[in-house]
Amino acid sequence: MKVLCDIYRSPKKDEMYLYVDKREGTARVPANLLELFGNPQHLTTLLMTPERKLARANAEKVLQELRGCGYYLQMPPVVDSEMQEIALKNSKLQR
Repeated sequence: MKVLCDIYRSPKKDEMYLYVDKREGTARVPANLLELFGNPQHLTTLLMTPERKLARANAEKVLQELRGCGYYLQMPPVVDSEMQEIALKNSKLQR
C-alpha cells in the first residue's frame, strides 16, 4: 500500500505531528483533536510506503492508522526528569 501523505506540525506543541492522506486532508480528524492540535501548519508531503524509514514513527503503523481512522498523530517524545534537568542546566549555561 502506498499513500501520498501530508504531514503537519502543531503550532501549540513542539514535536507533535499529524499525518493525513493528501486526498482527504484533515476531513476525518476529529474536531476536538484539531482544536487541541491548533491550526495545522504544513510541513511536507511524502509517499508513505511500509518500507519507508521515519525518524520516530513506524511507517506500517502510520499506514494502518491512515486506513482505519484517517490520520496518525505523532506525539512528542517523553522526557524523563533526568533529561529535563540536563536540558535546564544546558539552557542556563548557554545564556
